[in-house]
Amino acid sequence: MLKAVILAGGLGKRLRPLTNDRPKPLVEVAGRPIVVWQVEWLRRQGVSTFIMCVGHLKEKFLEIVGNGSRLGVKVYYSVEEEPLGTGGALKNAEPLLKGEDVFVVVNGDVLTNLDVSRLVEKARGAVGSIALVPLPSPYGVVETDGEVARSFVEKPLLREYWINAGVYAFTPRVFEYLPERGDIEREAFPRVAREGLLRAVKYDSVAWKSIDTHKDIEEAEKSVIPYLKAFLGDQA
Repeated sequence: MLKAVILAGGLGKRLRPLTNDRPKPLVEVAGRPIVVWQVEWLRRQGVSTFIMCVGHLKEKFLEIVGNGSRLGVKVYYSVEEEPLGTGGALKNAEPLLKGEDVFVVVNGDVLTNLDVSRLVEKARGAVGSIALVPLPSPYGVVETDGEVARSFVEKPLLREYWINAGVYAFTPRVFEYLPERGDIEREAFPRVAREGLLRAVKYDSVAWKSIDTHKDIEEAEKSVIPYLKAFLGDQA
């Protein structure tokens, strides 16, 4: 059965005061914590075992998520005694991933309904695969005809540019590239990409939002949660 790692050590400074008493992945969106949405989304795709990489206010995960039985899954914890970054956190979890040929990794602040099976398939034979989504414009766009303004498009997706969606599939080879302390994005990905061993999987029609600010919560409740609920069916 497929395992998933959730990188859940984020402080969420820009989400204060919501993160004064809980880690960022436990902030509620539409009535439930981000990490609970993530578990339900991945459980629907065959993930039955989760590894939570935790550090800051780790005891809150035990209160809310526990061993996963309330969510119908098994949850194990990899604890950072001090911040290690996303790469160091994943490397710290290596003993819990022995024997896996491929596993999923998700940043603890991402809400989406994307299909991880595509990532898993592409990761085989490489170090891993990375989900990409179109860059969402932070501003509305004005479409013109010469000097005439013709239409206004509110925050369109800029499909000529692709960004890291914070969802990955890795083979155990990734541990050769991970730092003891540092981020996957800065320390590991550039090296893997230079060697041609990182597969890119583009998702051009999925719901996706990274939760970094209070405004992101509001936007996710409008633009992602309805699609995620539809994906989950009567679970939501």
